[in-house]
Amino acid sequence: MKIIQRLATGLALTLCLAQSAAAITVGFSQVGSESGWRTSFSESVKAEAKRRGIELKFSDAQQKQENQIKAVRSFIAQGVDAIMIAPVVETGWKPVLREAKRARIPVVILDRNVDSKNPSLFVTRIASDFVEEGRRAADWLMQKTDGNCNILELQGTVGATAAIDRMKGFNEVIGKYPNAKIVRSQTGEFTRTKGKEVMEAMLKAEDGGKNICALWAHNDEMALGGIQAIKEAGLKPGKDILVVSVDGVPDYFKAMADGDANATVELNPHLGAPAFDVIQRYLDGDHNIDKLITTTGGLYTQATAAEEYAKRAAK
Repeated sequence: MKIIQRLATGLALTLCLAQSAAAITVGFSQVGSESGWRTSFSESVKAEAKRRGIELKFSDAQQKQENQIKAVRSFIAQGVDAIMIAPVVETGWKPVLREAKRARIPVVILDRNVDSKNPSLFVTRIASDFVEEGRRAADWLMQKTDGNCNILELQGTVGATAAIDRMKGFNEVIGKYPNAKIVRSQTGEFTRTKGKEVMEAMLKAEDGGKNICALWAHNDEMALGGIQAIKEAGLKPGKDILVVSVDGVPDYFKAMADGDANATVELNPHLGAPAFDVIQRYLDGDHNIDKLITTTGGLYTQATAAEEYAKRAAK
């Protein structure tokens, strides 16, 4: 009996050690919480980590790159198994990525990109194709207006991949239409408050917006701020000034259902599952991983907005 008890105790200890060895710790440096989409992104990563039994060390950078670099160095010092970064801006990452590589800690880039001439400094980037998002938004607008449109643009954070690439894709399309042009463009820093403030100034500069056909915003939060400004200027958003954006957050679907916005390209916030899949593959020895894994969503309009809002609001 004692031998059986000892064997059982030993087996239990072995199983416990195996489970402990299997558990991994991942550090995640997030941009911040500047938008509803960003909050959904963070929450989905935390939920996925909990579901998989991963210890997640989460750091909110509050839109400051220096906070991100500090957090990544802290993760390296703690000896985490892997690091995920959703970068504020593209530039300035080489030194800390080299530090992670020297420590043999794999890094996965999420959402926005990093400007690195050495792709070996990170495992992969998991993100939407931001250029394609800009193209889809512009394609919809050009079809809706027959290519005849004066546009106000609310840019995202200066230097952020999403802002750079969405602008590139949008401009690529409208460049094919001689009667379509962006008459004013300014950063709204991806926030609703700043989007409203900048839109107010642009409308005033454009005679109250009487000759403006559309607002193109790099994310839904800025667009929602812009919608408030359009209303306060005495115009009807969604009709007098068309509104097209990117993200697909619940509040924007509500605005479309109410007729205040027209179209959005969905940006998938559920990046945790593919990120943790890649990390597990890498830690298991599979290093043959594509450098870009895309998750581009579709374009939604007022036609299905009420239905989509009901689905998203219920989550």
